[in-house]
Amino acid sequence: MKNSVQFNLRNLVVLLMFFSLSTAGSATLQQTPTANFTEYKGKVVNSRNQDPLSAVYLSVQNTNISTVTNNDGEFSLKIPDDLDNVNVIVSHLGYQSRTLPLSFFKQQPVVIELQESMEQLSEVAIFTYTDPEALVRNMLKNRATNYFTDPVTMTGFYRESIRRGRKNVSLSEAVVKIHKQPYDSNADDDISLVKARKTADYERLDTLALKLRGGPYNPLSIDIMKNPTHIFNERDLSNFRFSFDPPTKIDEQYLYVVNFEELTKELPWYYGKLFIDAETFTLVKASFNLNVDNRSAATDLFVKKKPGGTRVYPVEVNYDITYRQKDGRWYFGYGHTELEFVVNWRRKLFNSRYRVNSELAVTDWKVNTEGKVKKDDSFISRRVIMNDDIAGFGDIAFWGENNIIEPDESIESAIEKIRSKLENN
Repeated sequence: MKNSVQFNLRNLVVLLMFFSLSTAGSATLQQTPTANFTEYKGKVVNSRNQDPLSAVYLSVQNTNISTVTNNDGEFSLKIPDDLDNVNVIVSHLGYQSRTLPLSFFKQQPVVIELQESMEQLSEVAIFTYTDPEALVRNMLKNRATNYFTDPVTMTGFYRESIRRGRKNVSLSEAVVKIHKQPYDSNADDDISLVKARKTADYERLDTLALKLRGGPYNPLSIDIMKNPTHIFNERDLSNFRFSFDPPTKIDEQYLYVVNFEELTKELPWYYGKLFIDAETFTLVKASFNLNVDNRSAATDLFVKKKPGGTRVYPVEVNYDITYRQKDGRWYFGYGHTELEFVVNWRRKLFNSRYRVNSELAVTDWKVNTEGKVKKDDSFISRRVIMNDDIAGFGDIAFWGENNIIEPDESIESAIEKIRSKLENN
């Protein structure tokens, strides 16, 4: 029987389902006890122009605790009180990293400035490849050497938002456990829920409930080094055109930047960039898109169910994945999927445009030394559709010690409105 990892990514990421208003099943959640911790908040900006920097990585040195900044450059980092003499490493692609003592975060306000890397990287001797396809082939060949080969249990934060125009109409958030299989294995990763909350404004969803199937599996499924055949197969690299962009740098690592574009364009086709470590040939980051100009084929891929009298089709599909390093081995750190689509009603003059964002950030992890994990009711299916449960939005301390992605301005506004409704009721 063919393993699920053999299916193309097109059939796995961000499936949309439209229903008449109804509920769907969900897993039983496990609660974890809270520990003593201190939460540090702040903002990361470009030192040249003070623009906020999103997806900046903050990690506590000599631990596996980490978080990322939101779209407004803001972060929340929770550190156990017994780690009172640690440093925090702040890093971002194309910028010089900084290592800051914990005392820096105790000032108010906390603003971290990162300087752009100005080095003439094209002259660095370590860049020896002249054939981008050969470099990508070597990247795939070194998968088992460069990435985790132990089963790992990760703690992650998942956020899924659906916006109609400028307003959020659905918001889901969850702390999850990711049961990550070795990168040299074809076994599927599993996810279990720890804590979750969700709400939707169905009046703004055209009286229909838009459901995003897959939940946290969506951003996890773009781990193309765990499942390279989703996009790249060493035997099928001739189906892509590769070229070099100017190299870049993150931390002290020099990175090749490789553009890729699928040659066969009858169906929706991929194009994007790969950021590959120049010394170990590790994929550090990938940003790619799916061209969906073929509306009929794109609808078949993404829309599982829709009501009569409508045309539903995606107009933009974007993916981002970032890997992290520990002791010379790399692992999934952050995944983000973004989809914009249009709903045309037969008897309505104007269409509706929606944007679906889902992101998953690893905030802690440990090697699983206990053998095979026994599944229980907290494990969720890849077909999961998260149920409405707004109770958590009324509790400011809902997440406890768990690190999360700080809500950006629009999401924070949506949460405040939910809290206001709960208080008025």
